Amino acid sequence: MSSLDVPGEQEVTIPAGSATLAATLRAPLGARAVVLFAHGSGSGRFSPRNRSVAQMLNAAGFVTVLADLLTAAEETIDRRTCHLRFDIALLAVRLGAVAEWVQRRPELGALPRGYFGASTGAAAALFAAAAHPDAVGAVVSRGGRPDLAASALPLVRAPTLLLVGSRDTEVLDLNERAMARLTCLKRLVVVGGASHLFGEPGALEAVARAAADWFGQHLHAPDR
Repeated sequence: MSSLDVPGEQEVTIPAGSATLAATLRAPLGARAVVLFAHGSGSGRFSPRNRSVAQMLNAAGFVTVLADLLTAAEETIDRRTCHLRFDIALLAVRLGAVAEWVQRRPELGALPRGYFGASTGAAAALFAAAAHPDAVGAVVSRGGRPDLAASALPLVRAPTLLLVGSRDTEVLDLNERAMARLTCLKRLVVVGGASHLFGEPGALEAVARAAADWFGQHLHAPDR
């Protein structure tokens, strides 16, 4: 019996070069695809916002992998320097390692994969999607900073959805500029009344619905 035969959540470790990343894997019954999360600066796999979105994606039939792209030791150092959380190339490599780990898992490897990135994590997701286009079938950005992956944007092939709060005006401007550089299938959705963290009533639910719809359209499960 595979882990996909029984729904549930498990803590796992994922090798990424010389580092070992901690992650939370949650697999619903009858999974249709896998969504890998890339968290924003200073956040991690226990982020209540991303966990909330992940749970709603689980309910829609998606496996979710919430991985800390920095180790605990790196996070401790970065609280003082704030350097690694903006090292988009490093974070993209780490996300790629998570994708490779998923690919090697017999119960997950055949499922299509998507990336869900928040804030600076969205830049890492776009960078990783450009570097390894065959590893990802769709990308969703929540309040993302695509400007931090500017050189990679024209190389992204995966259908990309940008979600931004209407009150997050600076980030909205950055996303509008990113749209002009993306050459893939793309869409920008402005969530009315939402700020950068989507903390307003119903805002995260709107994000999760839009993400589930986008992944549902573009991540096609293989014939069983």
